[in-house]
Amino acid sequence: MKQVIKDSIKQLEFDPIVENAERLFSTKNFIVSGMGGSHLAADLIKTWRPSINLIIHHDYGLPSLSSNIKNYLTIISSFSGNTEEAIDGFNEAVSKKIPLACVSTGGKLLDLAIEYKKPYIKIPDIGIKPRSGLGFSMVSLLKLMGEEGALLDIKKTAANINMNKAEKEGKTLAKKLQNFIPIIYSSARNGSIAFNWKIRFNETGKVPSFYNTFPELNHNEIVGFNREKSTKKLSNYFYFIFLKDIDDHPRVKLRMDVLKEIYKKKELPVKEYELKGNNIWEKIFSSLFLADWAAYYTAMEYNLNAQETEIIDRFKKIMNEKGSLL
Repeated sequence: MKQVIKDSIKQLEFDPIVENAERLFSTKNFIVSGMGGSHLAADLIKTWRPSINLIIHHDYGLPSLSSNIKNYLTIISSFSGNTEEAIDGFNEAVSKKIPLACVSTGGKLLDLAIEYKKPYIKIPDIGIKPRSGLGFSMVSLLKLMGEEGALLDIKKTAANINMNKAEKEGKTLAKKLQNFIPIIYSSARNGSIAFNWKIRFNETGKVPSFYNTFPELNHNEIVGFNREKSTKKLSNYFYFIFLKDIDDHPRVKLRMDVLKEIYKKKELPVKEYELKGNNIWEKIFSSLFLADWAAYYTAMEYNLNAQETEIIDRFKKIMNEKGSLL
């Protein structure tokens, strides 16, 4: 897993090839249907460009739209190619003659894309988990969306990120987090980055982790950490990570500062990390590589295998035993 994280920056230089490109529907409206790590890149694309008309669907079938779904390009994203929810969405799109494209390393999804002559991108199958293939997924989605400028920016980003520094900072954070549950806070715009941090602590770090966003959390969640005498012990195991951004709304910045002081007075640990970079892509990937390392070294602190996701594999096995859509 350590080498997987080190090599992940190379994914930003991946040149995806669209097979059956002549059948690719040209539009500015998109649906990305995927589960788990297969929709993380789409979430981050919304952070990159909040105005993009992109609907992210993580369920069976396809979303119900008030507008005509045939005006959208539906991208079915399944890293393994065997995710039953993704296959269900593919079949619905075909039956309703909805414009369609696919992203996967292989499996049933690519078999279907080839059978029905749908545009698809084959991600390199190098034996990694979906969360570790974020770069591959990101550039593949942007390619299908026709965002060539963003692809060039991402390639430049790879040269500007210091992975050694990220590893050092991640290792230090993991030591601070030992015996704590990480809670990640960010602005609403950067909520997908905070969510990605949470997922890394869950899957790679093998620990519970949660996230929320400003200003919404100031209207509800913080009451749970008031630490009254009778409930104080319930919050003793939480460690708060604030992801700050110079481009956040001024009132959001103030809210972070105020909450930090309140939490500190209540003896709740808080660590701040500034999202740094010359552009949004540098901010996104430099932060997530730090999260990768923090999660990896969290697993090491507990002597756990950072790569495996045994409980997910077991869950899928039981589901298949009870009947499969594939």
